[in-house]
Amino acid sequence: MNITQQVINGLILGSGYALIAIGWTVLLGAARLVNFAHGQLYMLAAFVAWAAMDRLGVSYFIAVPIAVVVLGLVGVLLQIMMLRPVMQQNLTSLMIVTLGFGYVFQGGAARIFGGNPESFKSPLQSAEIRFGDIWFTWQDVVTLAGTLVLFAALWLVVNRTRLGALVRAVAEDPRLAQLFGIDAARIYIGVFVFECAAVALGAGLVAPRSPILASMGFDEVILTFVVVVLGGIGSVGGSLLAGFGLGMFTALFGALVSPAYTTAAAFALLVAVLVMRPRGLGAR
Repeated sequence: MNITQQVINGLILGSGYALIAIGWTVLLGAARLVNFAHGQLYMLAAFVAWAAMDRLGVSYFIAVPIAVVVLGLVGVLLQIMMLRPVMQQNLTSLMIVTLGFGYVFQGGAARIFGGNPESFKSPLQSAEIRFGDIWFTWQDVVTLAGTLVLFAALWLVVNRTRLGALVRAVAEDPRLAQLFGIDAARIYIGVFVFECAAVALGAGLVAPRSPILASMGFDEVILTFVVVVLGGIGSVGGSLLAGFGLGMFTALFGALVSPAYTTAAAFALLVAVLVMRPRGLGAR
């Protein structure tokens, strides 16, 4: 086994985990909201980008921005329909409603796009870079670079700008924030738009690695939830660290033990970390 190759695989896999999870980091952490349709939004974004390429004939580099815009609009619609439980921060209602939306998205995608796997192709995925026995693709490079840039930008916005302060204020108490003149509904719409647009970007960069299916999405919900909790809810840096750590663990565990048990092992790792650090890796 080539350890260096597995480390590279872990970094690439971890960047994908972190990129898909970044929307949850803001939604669950900064805004104190939940969206259990997150994985189905990932699936929907992958199909939107695929359809733009397959049926509209646009290039991959145009299809991904189209998916980001379409999912951003979906975020606006979701927020408008869920405005009341969101403003009340009724997490139980939000869990049920977003689970329902997830099944609607899954059924709708199966009806529109069919139940067969589709190939979402990126020209970067077939462009390999080799150094002896070590190899990766330009798609991997772009995914890793995009993850680092997006997390750095998010950290700056959340921690160093007035917009980040407004998001945190609304998360603490929406009604009190409104008394101080903050438009909480607009802030929540922005958070949902960011989540949906970010997961669309993640789908555009990560989904070309494997065939896309209408039934996919559940694994993405589980793994991204692990990343957010492991990194510490609301911690941008912690989520990035957890994503890379989980990717490295998955790659090495799969190579040394068996890929069949990686999900169970990942949850065992989550339990072990939370026993030692209940607030996650990013907690102070």
